[in-house]
Amino acid sequence: MSNARSVAKENRLNAILDAATEILVNKPTASMNDIADFAGIGIATLHRYVENREQLFVQLALRSIKVVGEILSHISKDDEHIETYIPTVVEELIPYGDKIHFLIQDHQFFCNEEILEAEARILEPIKEVIETLQQRGSIRQDMSSEWILNVFYSILILTWQQVQSGHVAKRSAAKLVIDTLFHGVKAAVPTQ
Repeated sequence: MSNARSVAKENRLNAILDAATEILVNKPTASMNDIADFAGIGIATLHRYVENREQLFVQLALRSIKVVGEILSHISKDDEHIETYIPTVVEELIPYGDKIHFLIQDHQFFCNEEILEAEARILEPIKEVIETLQQRGSIRQDMSSEWILNVFYSILILTWQQVQSGHVAKRSAAKLVIDTLFHGVKAAVPTQ
């Protein structure tokens, strides 16, 4: 019975987080009362699951990191497909940007150890692939893998923000990230 209760409680928390995500994407300044109303629950119920707005955002960030981790775990990193790993990661993550881009704008998360550790864990496989591609000469070796990872992550975040603001079409976002990461912004020299 206790296990069933904890599963039910986790499902309820996830439903609350889904509702909070949906309203916060469209109204980042939504109050806890707004979120409770949107979730179809009372404010007291919301506070049983999250004490305050800061804890809500921590829960949202951790859940987003978990979702990203699950997506990454399904992408093959084997030798045969290693060259397509980063483009596949981009293709798979772009559709989730509208659900998590608003979290990135809150700088308090850059100081939360739990979030930083969880984020580092999900980024580690990408860094390993970058290092493998560097060893093979597929990407630049004169830059640290940490730098390339951070550039990649920053471009991905920027793209999510640009899609949300309407400056970049969602259907062209993945190609934009991949082209920018692998080819930069320098104009191509015409061949003669």
